[in-house]
Amino acid sequence: MEFLTSLLDFVLHINDHLDQLVIDYGTTIYAILFLIIFVETGLVIMPFLPGDSLLFAAGAICARPGSDLSIYLLIGLLFIAAVLGDNINYSIGRFAGQRAVNLKLGNRSLVKQEYIDQTHKFFEKYGTKAIIMARFVPIVRTFTPFVAGVGKMDYRKKFLPFDIAGGFLWISSMSLSGYFLGNLPFFQDHFEAVVLGIILLSITPMIVAYLGHRFKRNK
Repeated sequence: MEFLTSLLDFVLHINDHLDQLVIDYGTTIYAILFLIIFVETGLVIMPFLPGDSLLFAAGAICARPGSDLSIYLLIGLLFIAAVLGDNINYSIGRFAGQRAVNLKLGNRSLVKQEYIDQTHKFFEKYGTKAIIMARFVPIVRTFTPFVAGVGKMDYRKKFLPFDIAGGFLWISSMSLSGYFLGNLPFFQDHFEAVVLGIILLSITPMIVAYLGHRFKRNK
């Protein structure tokens, strides 16, 4: 419970936490952000790390007067982290398959089957376009490359090109949004609300899909 509380505080006040990390570590923050994005996309057991809000806040910090951080370097490094993470995740799914899903820590599964099933449905609805679209959906973006690996999706012709395109669109759009909007007075004064809005906007496709499924089942 304490971990979840700390994670929630980090997400909702991510601008303050990133500011402090920049003060403490300077340009080493690049490596910290690289690691967070890599772990969120590369390890199927870590789907709850902040992604969208982190990119937005990092972009805003790059735009501040006197900042030592470059938006171009940020986008380049985090793009590499996102693509590298997804490819590691795909490899785990392809070579470990269902065995990875069955792994448990005590009595709890490290990878929840319901998340796998949800991602399968996402694939069935959108096909290879799901590789790009999933980048913008929390949790789903962590499981999509894993499920693509389990299903042995063609790596060179289908997975890799769509993954590169999705990674670039996700990293650049969220970072540049923060760069151009994050330091405006409204966004500075209501940053927690903005973060919640980003999260809500990100999970809207999941909510719509769930409600549609419930409606069809009830009908």
